[in-house]
Amino acid sequence: MMKTNKKLKVATVFSGIGAPEQALKRMGIDYEIVFACDNGEVEIDYDLEFEKKQLSTIDGPILKKMYVDDLYRSKTRRTNFVKKSYLANYDIDENYYFQDIRLLDGSDFRGKVDLLVGGSPCQSFSTVGYQGGLEDTRGTLFYDYAKLIRDVKPKVFIYENVRGLFTHDKGKTWATIKNVFDDLGYNISFELLNAADYGIPQTRRRVFVVGIRKDLALRKELHFPPEKKRLKFFMQDVLLSATKFGNYRSIKGKMCIEKEPGFVDPKYILTPKLKAYVMKSGTKNFYQKVEIDKPVARTILKTMGNRHRAGVDNYVTDLGPTNIRMLTEREAHRLMGFPDDYKIIVSRAQGYKQAGNSIVVDVLIAIFEEVFKTGVFDTSF
Repeated sequence: MMKTNKKLKVATVFSGIGAPEQALKRMGIDYEIVFACDNGEVEIDYDLEFEKKQLSTIDGPILKKMYVDDLYRSKTRRTNFVKKSYLANYDIDENYYFQDIRLLDGSDFRGKVDLLVGGSPCQSFSTVGYQGGLEDTRGTLFYDYAKLIRDVKPKVFIYENVRGLFTHDKGKTWATIKNVFDDLGYNISFELLNAADYGIPQTRRRVFVVGIRKDLALRKELHFPPEKKRLKFFMQDVLLSATKFGNYRSIKGKMCIEKEPGFVDPKYILTPKLKAYVMKSGTKNFYQKVEIDKPVARTILKTMGNRHRAGVDNYVTDLGPTNIRMLTEREAHRLMGFPDDYKIIVSRAQGYKQAGNSIVVDVLIAIFEEVFKTGVFDTSF
């Protein structure tokens, strides 16, 4: 779709299964991953200030990474499954895959990153109002994300979060975030976007913030992508029973389906007991409308492998007129914009979790296209 005169230098934090990288791949952009960072929800306890002091005596990102990896190995035996998925799908030197944003020194990458993409959990801040700038956000992972922007100084950053960010803590959280980004030297644009407006049949609303460094000259102002309300396919079309594995492809950046029946393991069919539970409308104290076979999926949840009630999960009638089944991990990935050439190498539970934690690829593609139009990168159409 787009030709570049040089490789776009990309970094991601809270990298997950690489939705930004997948978006650039689908767009045909020639890019290089400078670094990625995700702990795969493997949490350890340590003295942050002590470890930062230790790292300050170490020279270079690779030796610092080795120190942090050793720290994790000494504290836990848990596996970072997100890292396994990421390394199986993207071209990155493992020496530049980091596990802890709090211990990642952005100054090692100053001037080396064009585009930084990531998010952080939505947390309220201890200080009421906006007084101390970035320091107001200490103790939150947003602080570490913003500090990384300050130290790396990418040309563009993209920040993603849940739709409640705008109203969290009566709007104080968003007000602080907005002011911090502005103080870091970036002009920001922000919008609440729904995946269903950008080609993917899933109702998934997320806040996206795009920051462009103030010192950069632009050909045109950034505008968020226009909504594309007409879906070309629906949830039933992404089912493996309708579109066999290998027939869900990205062609020139657009997801394309070649309808041909495929195989679905019967293990995804709900047992009679689970079926009865899922189809319950509730009790006299709590009622919910039971809906399955929705043409546009509900938000893909990282916990969907737990088999929730029909009101909060996606179930379909398939493999027989009376059978109700859950979505497979592959179908969950399809509904996040990942074509079938994306390798799922983890367990079912991890597969659901990783899909549910991801960003929808097609929304990022739409945002990237608008960012490229500003001329902030050396690109040509």
